[in-house]
Amino acid sequence: MLDGKLALVTGASRGIGAATATALGALGAHVVLTARTAAGLEKVEQGIFDAGGSATIAPLDLTQTDAIARLAAAVGERWQALDVMVLNAATLGSLTPVPSIDPKELAQLLTLNVSAQVALLTAFDPMLRRSAGARVIGVTSSVARSPRAYWGAYGASKAAFENIVLAYGDELAEIGPVRTMILDPGATRTKMRERAFPGEDPLSVKEPAVVAARIAELAVSGFGQGHRERIDP
Repeated sequence: MLDGKLALVTGASRGIGAATATALGALGAHVVLTARTAAGLEKVEQGIFDAGGSATIAPLDLTQTDAIARLAAAVGERWQALDVMVLNAATLGSLTPVPSIDPKELAQLLTLNVSAQVALLTAFDPMLRRSAGARVIGVTSSVARSPRAYWGAYGASKAAFENIVLAYGDELAEIGPVRTMILDPGATRTKMRERAFPGEDPLSVKEPAVVAARIAELAVSGFGQGHRERIDP
């Protein structure tokens, strides 16, 4: 269903990113996997290979915008177009009252959760435009639209992230085939969730594979510009 298509998944070494890369590979896409942890990426890549799929790993720190530009250049030398982009990588930061937010940590949080996402869209924009129907899926959190005590920094970063992703899609809606959407995975069994809710029974929330299956389905079926979706429970 995605045979001959190229997909890029960020934060692909574990959790939702790893599961999504695996799901897209199973549907025939060649998946470019990015994350900081090479060992994790290699494990996911091997799983895709073992299932008969194909993938390429690209270990990099997304906070280094030069690295993003180099990645896009390297991918562009091998492939003509990018058909699916899943913007999943993010950092939680510290959950703290607003007056206690550390400016240095906030800058780091915004660098990955916002600035790096802009850099990714900028670097891969030409390849997305060359696709016959590019799909950009931004993975978000409910706190982007429903502010919660102690989640101010992360929530603000995700609100900005949503705005960037949807604005980019709106800019191209009438002039090309690129479509963007926002997906809130809801409570999911990830390392970030474990950090945010240390006392929670991990078995009480869904596995990343559930979210990945829906992302893969959206990559195949498509969606209207500005689509928003939340996966419950």
